[in-house]
Amino acid sequence: MARLLSIFVLLVFVLHVASESTGEVVEQIDGEEFTEELLFRPLPDRKVLSHFHFESRVPPTNSYGHHHRLFPKAIYQLVHKYRIREMELSFTQGRWNYESWGGFDPVSSSNAKPPGVELWAVFDVSPDQVDASWKNLTHTLSGLFCASINFLESSTTYSAPDWSFQPLSSNLRYGSLPREAVCTENLTPWLKLLPCRDKSGLSSLMDRPSIYRGFYHSQRLHLTSGEFDPMASDHGIALEQTLTVVLQPDALETRGRKLQPNWSMSSLFGKTVDGKCALAKSSNVYVQLEGSLVHNMKDKGDEGLGSISNFEFSVSPDRIMKEVNSFHREHSSILYGFSIKDHHNSKPFDLGFKWNLPVTWSCVKAPLRVSRFLMGSGNERGAIALSLQSTEWSQSLPKVDHNEEKCRLKVDVFQVVPWYIKVYYHTAKVYVDGVPQSFGDAIEKLSVSPSEDKVSPGVMEMSLKLPCDLKSASLTLEFDKGFLHIDEYPPDANQGFDIPSAIISYPDFQTCMQYKQDNASIKSPMVSKMQEKRKILSYTEVLLVPLTTPDFSMPYNVITITCTVFALYFGSLMNALRRRVGEEERLLKEKDKKSGKLPLLFSKLSAKLRGKPWDPPSSSSSSSSKFISSKVVLKIVLIAAIAFGWQYYSG
Repeated sequence: MARLLSIFVLLVFVLHVASESTGEVVEQIDGEEFTEELLFRPLPDRKVLSHFHFESRVPPTNSYGHHHRLFPKAIYQLVHKYRIREMELSFTQGRWNYESWGGFDPVSSSNAKPPGVELWAVFDVSPDQVDASWKNLTHTLSGLFCASINFLESSTTYSAPDWSFQPLSSNLRYGSLPREAVCTENLTPWLKLLPCRDKSGLSSLMDRPSIYRGFYHSQRLHLTSGEFDPMASDHGIALEQTLTVVLQPDALETRGRKLQPNWSMSSLFGKTVDGKCALAKSSNVYVQLEGSLVHNMKDKGDEGLGSISNFEFSVSPDRIMKEVNSFHREHSSILYGFSIKDHHNSKPFDLGFKWNLPVTWSCVKAPLRVSRFLMGSGNERGAIALSLQSTEWSQSLPKVDHNEEKCRLKVDVFQVVPWYIKVYYHTAKVYVDGVPQSFGDAIEKLSVSPSEDKVSPGVMEMSLKLPCDLKSASLTLEFDKGFLHIDEYPPDANQGFDIPSAIISYPDFQTCMQYKQDNASIKSPMVSKMQEKRKILSYTEVLLVPLTTPDFSMPYNVITITCTVFALYFGSLMNALRRRVGEEERLLKEKDKKSGKLPLLFSKLSAKLRGKPWDPPSSSSSSSSKFISSKVVLKIVLIAAIAFGWQYYSG
């Protein structure tokens, strides 16, 4: 017995040592990675931007295999079944305020999305199989995220951009659902893709009421795969999940001056972080101060990063990074980094930000301020107008294509219009500072795919070349409103029909933020994304077009009247068929026998009032007794009462 016990103890010890050594080896050779990061940024309109960034990576299947510890299996199967090279899916509620929240930085350019659902994907299949792969993908994502993404399977809802959205992507499909509502049933499947879900780590801050009471929130999923590209076979699959929320902290009034509101993680989300996700390689929190904010509140006597006394943190930052090679040399942003690896349940992490002095600033905006609206009236025709206005940053932006005669600013416009909005693209007119421009002078490139009734939407890709010193420009397109079959109208047809947001990009400008890190060993995927050069994108408003709608109450009225007539007919028919005359006569005789002398008295009184001789009822005339009913008695009593009252008042 003692020998068996010693063998058992030795076996447990060996297994324990083996598991520890195996764990160390796995940590060293295992290529799967998961990182979680959170970025806070104060906004000029007294709000706070909270940007969650999660990234999961898995090595190529050729070298790693099909089994994973961290990477979500559903996404891995999705990539291999439909051969996806790149995909992005976003669920957005609210509209990004480009005027107050910026539009030139990497965060706003990548995470400012149109309302509703936006989906685009690039497939690594033959051109004749792209549409079939797209339809299957929409159905899969619809079930995975509990949304109506399957409505994008119809050829009338998606398009195939040529060059304006993604260059050199012939197998690209793009679709959007502006009216798709976003709620917790879409966020929960999104969180299930994380290794720790929302149980630990930074994702535990995602309190549903706090998120959905914000002014803007957008959950995004970006997927890149090198599984099918021989040139990028060592990249594997990368899954990037971001959640961008704009929240309003409680404001304070101090000595008649309205300070920027102080905030903390517990005040914004109602929770604190009890430690990092156990499966995360790194877990960091950042606070970013924009360049104009740093410039306005920096002490003039000291140029050090720690000299700014207008604010203070509740937790000392672990590292400070300053932007280098900034677009505005005197306006370099600062990034404060905090690590939560040493925090746990007894020592939670609750970052707080407190303002000491009032300060005002403005965000870096896109080269042009874009808005879109409808013109015209009635249910027959109208026009779409796209307005472009210069911003205060337009004059200081670096211009490309310099020429001694003219300097041109290139603007790409990508617009998808439903088939029932019949746009006449030959009516396109461009105005610069109110002056009409010729087609050749204002439009450098134009690609149009006219809509086909009930088959495909209309797609317009236009490249404008505008003067660099312009104050305003506008583009107008005329259209006719089509007619739909009664089965094609949605339940809320009188509300109107949506035209998806147009996408405006500036090919001559790219956004990136280069930060000098004090520790080269610390690598942040989110900071690395900021340092990548990206195209500046802006989304316009969603247009609501009223169409001619039929009188939906007429079918209801016809159905109601028809059902009523049939009910009366069948009711009378069934009553006549089921009536038994002999049984009714027997019941009347029994009723006469049970009634007693009271009916005889009433019959005598009735005969006397009518001035007719009274005939005693006989058994053969039982059918006549049915006339002396309660209604007749009531009528007689009523007539007698009226006569008595008349005689009394007249006397």
